[in-house]
Amino acid sequence: MSLVDAGAVLAAGAVCWREGRSGEVEVLLISRPRHGDVSLPKGKVDEGETMPVAAVREIREETGYAVALGAPLGTTEYLLPGGRDKMVRYWAAEVPHSELRRGRFRPNDEVDELFWVPVAKARKKLSYPRDVEVLERFARLVERSHHRTFAIIALRHAKAEPEGEHGDASRPLSGRGKRQAQAIVDTLGSWEPRVVISSPAKRCVDTVAPLAKTLDVEVRTAPALSQDAWEGGMGEPPRSALDRLIAKRIAKGKTTVLCSHSPVLPEILDAVVRQVGGERDGRLTRAAILTTAEFTVLHLSADAPESGLVAMESHAPLV
Repeated sequence: MSLVDAGAVLAAGAVCWREGRSGEVEVLLISRPRHGDVSLPKGKVDEGETMPVAAVREIREETGYAVALGAPLGTTEYLLPGGRDKMVRYWAAEVPHSELRRGRFRPNDEVDELFWVPVAKARKKLSYPRDVEVLERFARLVERSHHRTFAIIALRHAKAEPEGEHGDASRPLSGRGKRQAQAIVDTLGSWEPRVVISSPAKRCVDTVAPLAKTLDVEVRTAPALSQDAWEGGMGEPPRSALDRLIAKRIAKGKTTVLCSHSPVLPEILDAVVRQVGGERDGRLTRAAILTTAEFTVLHLSADAPESGLVAMESHAPLV
């Protein structure tokens, strides 16, 4: 993401897509009567809202569809008529069959019509070159069968109390840590994780407990994610155990949150790359440097996970 003025207007949206009856990928465009244009669904970020949460909310409000985010498609930046900068961040987002069947869209003053069109036709129908650029990024994913994805999300635990009278593995979350654990729920939920796995350390389990409650799933624990394991506390080499854990999650193809510790995060990212092919580079190194309650989303192709990382992005809580 490039730097923009602090007073810039922030917005978020998505290239929503489905498979048509012929198997061809179709994308969703919206007609906006107030602007007299055809564009991708998007909208302004509300105060106290993260961009992923804003993207999901705006898509639901403009189209009636509830979606989970897929791979990021970058940003567009442009000047508004009043001279302010506007930055819009986009993701790919598949509209599931269940949402298509519900068909809850109702024409309104903001959006009066929806269009499902093939990518080639969408290029011609969009009103703005900047939207076409975003569509082209999505089209390149389609060409590589990378448009349908799932994610492995590496999350650093929230802020914990000092060790003090507690052993390291028993350290509870601080007041700030508890607020962080609550704050990340909606943002993590933007990718609709299906599985939550944590280091056995109390600060990790407590970090993901609010998320698991919202998702109505149990928090599983894995010693391979613990800091103790990587400091010599496990009977077997922790890399082998971590590789098995990551391999199983990738084989399942379900978006999974892995909550762990700062020293273990690089190992998690490396393990994903070992499983899907590819080499560690500077981007992976930076993606593993997270402060408390920050997380990195590694996007993998649902159709060909062995083809390497599709995309990578990191996020932080707003507390």
